Amino acid sequence: MLRSETLFGKRDANTGNSPLNTASGIVPTGTSGLSKTVSTVSGTSASTTSEVDNVSSSTNEGGSKLIVGPNIKLKGVEITDCDTLVVEGRVEATIDSRVIQIAERGAFKGSAEIDIAEIHGEFDGDLTVRQKLVIYATGKVTGKVRYGKVVIEEGGQLSGDIQVGAAAAAKNLSVAKVG
Repeated sequence: MLRSETLFGKRDANTGNSPLNTASGIVPTGTSGLSKTVSTVSGTSASTTSEVDNVSSSTNEGGSKLIVGPNIKLKGVEITDCDTLVVEGRVEATIDSRVIQIAERGAFKGSAEIDIAEIHGEFDGDLTVRQKLVIYATGKVTGKVRYGKVVIEEGGQLSGDIQVGAAAAAKNLSVAKVG
């Protein structure tokens, strides 16, 4: 339980009484806005859930990172200048980014042009993965999907209009059908 002076009194952000101090092992919970969304515009941020730590282990190289936490719904936005998007809640958006990581309970609906996609949860919409699409056992991807390489773990689902060759799709090149 937080003491009232940490909520209403002046305090140094680096003190042990800070509600965002994870060094003490206390992670903020409940319905406060502080515990629902964590976003970092520059630099890296540490995640408080082991699920996302596992997802991000292969792509945690720094840069700008946006984390949409559990129970958060982000709707009707265009996400730009974001190196890594971590989805633990629900997102309806358009994004052009380097990496998207959808946690097991996360869902993304919309359009995404991505270098690397790691899907543990759900993706529905137009997905262009320029390099590598990884769908884990709990992952489900539906819609118009273009990819360079794909890895699907046993139990992972991929359905819709699927084509290999994300580079051509990303450049909007049309391919003549012979037939």
